[in-house]
Amino acid sequence: MVSSGTFGYAEEFKDFIDLRKLGAIVSKTVTVSPRRGNPSPRTCEAPAGMLNSIGLENPGIDAFIEKKLPVLAKAGPPVIVSISSIDDPDEFVLLARKLDKIKAVAAVELNISCPNIKHTQHTTQNSQLISQDPRATYNLVKKVRKATQKTLITKLTPNVTDICEIALAAEGAGSDALALINTLTGMSIDVDARRPRIAAVTAGLSGPAIRPVALRMVWEAYQKVNIPIIGMGGIIDTASALEFFLAGASAVSIGTANFINPGASVEIIDGIKRYLIRDKLKGVKNLTGGLKI
Repeated sequence: MVSSGTFGYAEEFKDFIDLRKLGAIVSKTVTVSPRRGNPSPRTCEAPAGMLNSIGLENPGIDAFIEKKLPVLAKAGPPVIVSISSIDDPDEFVLLARKLDKIKAVAAVELNISCPNIKHTQHTTQNSQLISQDPRATYNLVKKVRKATQKTLITKLTPNVTDICEIALAAEGAGSDALALINTLTGMSIDVDARRPRIAAVTAGLSGPAIRPVALRMVWEAYQKVNIPIIGMGGIIDTASALEFFLAGASAVSIGTANFINPGASVEIIDGIKRYLIRDKLKGVKNLTGGLKI
């Protein structure tokens, strides 16, 4: 599948690839109200990756349902809608309820791990992400689970001490799957101007630079949870996608690679098929967790 925030609303890619080949399209994250996002500059290159601090720019849920969702639905693959809130976790419930009866929505992804948004209410006294607190993660997922019958995917942050603790909390609260990982928090400095290259100072690091961290966390979570894991973080070619399956992922999601090569996702899909045929495997299920220690 293609990751939230890296594939627009599919229209931008329809002239480059056959969208019907994708396993799923994950929408840009949507919030209750429209958001302009963070101030510019919001992106910059980093060694083996990029930094971004978009700040969840989106038209809001009502405009998304009216104008963006029909376009995504026409693309063909299942549509997974990514949802988030800025400072009120109860908005996740409202968003999930709005999407619950819409046939075009195949699943809901809970983005509780965007590093460019800080949550302060209903979590702890200190400003932090919901997905950095196992209790907050459990409570939120449980509330959303009651609000929708859609497949529920919880997207977790790598910016934690123990990813398994958070993964188990999400599973225990009723999440159907996990998405690992969101971006790592990073920064870059212009030494001549002596200013940060990103207006918000810190940003989310993505791309091949974070792949070793993502792989390790997928492998660790796979040892502990019994629900499927969607692996992501620096996948740019067939080999890097296969690494995630072997570490324990049941599916993979392509993100930053879409900016470099618009055809990356279908090229990787074709490469996986060739690998399966070469090794006489019936499907990716035969690869999941196949790492030999």
